[in-house]
Amino acid sequence: MAPLLSQPRFEFGVHRILNPFFKASICHFHQSAFRCGWGVSCDLDELESGHCSGTMSDVKKDINQRIGLEPGYHSIPKCRASLLKYQPEQNDLPKRSLMDSFTTAVLPLTLIPVQESYVNHLGQVRMGRLMEDLDLFAVWICHRHVNLPKLPKGIPLPYVFVTLLVDSVDFENERGLTAHEDMDFCGHVSWTGRSSMEITMYIRQQSIIFAKAIFMMVARNATNTGPAPVNALQPANEKEQRCYENSIERHKRRMAKQSKSVLNVRPTKDDEKLMYEIFKRTKGTDISIRDASELPPPNCRWMSDSFQTTILHAFPDNRNSHNHIFGGFVMRQAVEISFIAACIYAGGRPLLTGIMDVAFYGPLKVNSFLKLTAYIVYTHKEYIQLLTIVQGFDGTNMEKTTTNMLHMTYKAKVPVKEVLPATYQETLWHINGRNKFRAIQLLKIKRRKINNNNLSKQK
Repeated sequence: MAPLLSQPRFEFGVHRILNPFFKASICHFHQSAFRCGWGVSCDLDELESGHCSGTMSDVKKDINQRIGLEPGYHSIPKCRASLLKYQPEQNDLPKRSLMDSFTTAVLPLTLIPVQESYVNHLGQVRMGRLMEDLDLFAVWICHRHVNLPKLPKGIPLPYVFVTLLVDSVDFENERGLTAHEDMDFCGHVSWTGRSSMEITMYIRQQSIIFAKAIFMMVARNATNTGPAPVNALQPANEKEQRCYENSIERHKRRMAKQSKSVLNVRPTKDDEKLMYEIFKRTKGTDISIRDASELPPPNCRWMSDSFQTTILHAFPDNRNSHNHIFGGFVMRQAVEISFIAACIYAGGRPLLTGIMDVAFYGPLKVNSFLKLTAYIVYTHKEYIQLLTIVQGFDGTNMEKTTTNMLHMTYKAKVPVKEVLPATYQETLWHINGRNKFRAIQLLKIKRRKINNNNLSKQK
């Protein structure tokens, strides 16, 4: 969700005085340095418009300015109801191309004050921080796409942009990511509905693309009480048309996937067969009533013994303009607790290779307590599949609600023990985890085939 952003701990001195010059300089340097994609080429190279938004610090400031956010924390946020009259009708919005929203923002990790917020003790990048920034950058791309020609000058944008779903974040060459070199975020709107937008983004560093992310965002009205229309997408050329057609196929798959999830419908015959095989292997053991000395099969671990949990207190610096916790903060915390769970299970430092189907079920008030639990639900050779659940406790009445579910894949250096379920619910989680793992692997295989085909064509 679009965050209410406090002033960054570090700001460029030159940037304050020569903002346009600074933006142009840093953008020119990075755009001239990055001209390759995964393998040989990708739709990023074809759609790159040359527009740069400066640094991620600039992005934060620009979002705040566009929505008219006043500095300082107020327990009751400023009423934005007066902006409702400026919300346009769908017919008032001009169509936009994919390139209209394309932009790049630089994360200047070569600057020590910035680097210290992104580096772990091994000198690698904190992946949770990148997820937090991707969420912010997705909001900024929404701002660049939405164009209200009739909005009077000086009036804040009467919109709120909310993260609905993270479709996927596919990491590649993740071992090469370093916290000591500048990084680029770049992306564009790739599909639109009436009030929803698909955002395609990339993370680049040292002439290499390390991740491709697809977020689903929703436009809400000024008071966040109802939907708001967005500009329709109209591809401007053949390259944009191909990208747009791919996004339509992704949208269809998303709709089909929701209706087929083992957590929403009765297990299939193949699922039931797997459930029975697990039942035989575990001898019908029910963890909820088993004796503490009950051991799993050789080289296996019980799912009920393979999780980590934590409770956090959110604070105002993690809020948006409506005093709700923004989605990027939640994702950062979820990634970091999942990393802890994967490390303890693997007995080492596994790498995050993919994130899929991050669902946002509802907002969290700024006074909430967050309970995050990361479960190991499936393993395959050196891969570890996690289901991380985020629950919120209302700070006033302690009412508990589930607000987020995240599916993450980690890769250890050596094969890990197989995790086994021992209750019906755990078995459903196990099957669902297996399906998520297979989906992210198929995504990687498909992408590598495309890159190999591109390489063959160039030869």
